[in-house]
Parts: sequence; structure tokens; C-alpha cells
Amino acid sequence: MLVHRRLYTWLQANSGKVNFWQAIAATLIFAVPFLLTRGGQYVEFVLSAAICLSLAWRRSRPVGAAAVQAAACVLQLFLVPVTGLPADIFVLVTVYSLAAFAPRWASIAGLALAVVGGALFLLRYIFPDIAGGSISFIAFIDLVAIEAVVLVAWTFGDLTRTRRLAVQALQDRAHRLEVERQQERELAAADERSHIAREMHDIVAHSLSVIITQADGARYASAADPDIAPKTLGVIAETGRSSLREMRRLLGVLRGDEAASTRPLPSLADVEELLGTVKRSGLEAAFSVTGTPRRPLPPGAELTAYRVIQESLTNVLKHAGPDASAKIALQWTSAGLELGVNDNGLGAASALHDDGAGQGIKGMAERLSLYDGTLTAAPAAGGGFRVKAFIPYTEA
Repeated sequence: MLVHRRLYTWLQANSGKVNFWQAIAATLIFAVPFLLTRGGQYVEFVLSAAICLSLAWRRSRPVGAAAVQAAACVLQLFLVPVTGLPADIFVLVTVYSLAAFAPRWASIAGLALAVVGGALFLLRYIFPDIAGGSISFIAFIDLVAIEAVVLVAWTFGDLTRTRRLAVQALQDRAHRLEVERQQERELAAADERSHIAREMHDIVAHSLSVIITQADGARYASAADPDIAPKTLGVIAETGRSSLREMRRLLGVLRGDEAASTRPLPSLADVEELLGTVKRSGLEAAFSVTGTPRRPLPPGAELTAYRVIQESLTNVLKHAGPDASAKIALQWTSAGLELGVNDNGLGAASALHDDGAGQGIKGMAERLSLYDGTLTAAPAAGGGFRVKAFIPYTEA
């Protein structure tokens, strides 16, 4: 940063100290010399000190400082009859301060008072012999000059006020934008946490449900047929490896690993593979597709449909009971994709959702809402549980 910018920054940050020492210096220069004259001019000293010391509060309390200075100047007209005080020059500084830092009414009042005071100063000390008659041309020029200087001081102060208010407005706007950005970051972080929680739930819950089902089935079946155990362990290992791959992909996205984040996500084309996994777990599942899509769904929408099917089958494995079966139906309509998963298991038990906290069905509803979709999940009238979802086309 350049030296003059550093100096300006320091002056703005320490304006109170600067004004205080300016007032002290002005008092030493314009007031104290009256005490050093022969006999001492105490009235001049007091009035000059009042005018100079009021400068210390010209920013923090401009109205009060101006009132003190105005009172000293008025008393000067009566108590100092011979010549004006050199400290009267600081009236211009006060006019500037009122225009820059005081309320608008005080600014206008200060200007008017300074204009009147300038005329009285001229009549009292410069041309005291002017009586009610005509005013000389020189006196008129002096009057115009004094009032012009006062007006220039007020104008510079008013420009400073305008700039200060503009800078303050920009600072307020920058602060509001920073607050909005912080809120947007927090909302984005919360949305990302929800997204990660849904992905983690879908991956872990489904895989663990398959593993638990296979392990429980193998534990009982292997007693009668030992050859079932190796086959079941193979399914468990394959499910675990698939879950591990999904977890690695998800963690790669979190770490910013481009290689991991660009791997293809599950889509409707992977539903057959998903059904193969649950069939090896002992769940009979039928799959049907009717109609043709009017336009392809976005990859995220296909992932949502896949996760809805996955979560629904996971709930069937966990809650539908033994000998349950499921039917998955995809129907392409002119409006979008209708998806249904029905089972013939224990519908009332399935209504408890997957973990007692409703995270499974809640996660499905949240996913579908991102694509303006809807979800209905409830026990079926004739027994079992029914999940119905709809994903509309994304219109261009």
C-alpha cells in the first residue's frame, strides 16, 4: 500500500485523536500568545481557547462544538471591540464539519449563522464607520468575498457528506452480500449433507440388508445342505464389494477426486442387476416396463428412480417377512415416469419404515422433490406394502 493511502487509512481510523491534537495545536498557536503579552489579555485568551478547543469534537459532536464556537464569536463582538481574533478562521472549519457530519438542519443553520456572522465581523472590525448610509464598493467586495469563502467551505463539507454516505451505502451493501453469501454457503452445505446422508443410507442399508438376509438364511439352511454356504458367502462377498465400490465413489466425490466423481452412477439400466442381487437373497421379484419414454430423463432423475426401487426392495427384505415377493412396474406416460413397487408381505410392519426413524421413505421423498416428483408409500388394502412414485419430464 502506498504511503499516502496508509496515512489516509490511519487518519480515518484515528480521527478523534487527530482532531484532539489539532485543537491543542490551534490553542497553543492562536490562544496562548494572548497570555504572553504585557498585562495579559485574558478575555481574548478565553474566547480564542473556546473557539480552538471546540475543534476537538467537530466530528463526534459537531452541533455542540458549533454551539460553543458560535457563543464565543458572539461574545467577541461585545468583549473585543478593537480587532477580531485570529482564531475566527476556524469558523470555516466548523462550517465544513457541520455540512459533513451534522444533521441536515444543523448544516443549513450553521451556514446561515456563518453568513450572518461574516457580515457582522465585517461591519464590526473592517468597516466600523459605516452607518445606515451607503456601503462602499470595497466593503461590498469584501462582504462578497467573505460570504463566498463561507459558501465554499460549506460546499466542500456537503460533498464530503455525500461521499461518506455513498461509501457507507456501499459498505452496507457489501455486508448484506456477505451475509447472503454466508447463508447460501450454509444452505448449500446443509443440502449437500442431506444428499450425502441419502446416498450413504441407500448404499449401506441395501447392502447390509442383503448381507444379513443371506447370512441368516445360510445359517439355517447349511445345517441341512452344507453346499449352500459357499454360494451364500459368494453373494455376501459380491454385495460387500459392490457396496465398497459405491462408498469409494462417494468418498471420491467428497475429496474432489475427478476420477472417482466421473464414474457412471446407477440408472434404470442397472435395475436388472439390482433384481439379481435381491433374488439371490431369496426374494422373488418381477419386473415389467410398459410404454416408451417421450424424452430421456436426466441422469439425476434416473438415479432417483433407481434409488427408490433399491430402497423399496430393501424395506421388503427387512420387513415383509418370509416367502414375500415383490413386483416392480415402470410405466412411461406422456407426462413422465410412473414407478410402482408392491409386495405381499407384512404391510403394517413395513409402515414402520426401514429404521424406525423414517429415513428411507423420507429420503425417497426428498430425492423425488428435487425433480418435482411425488411419492406415495403406505400399506396396501389387501395386504402388503405399496410404493408409488412419479417423475415428470423436465421441460426445456
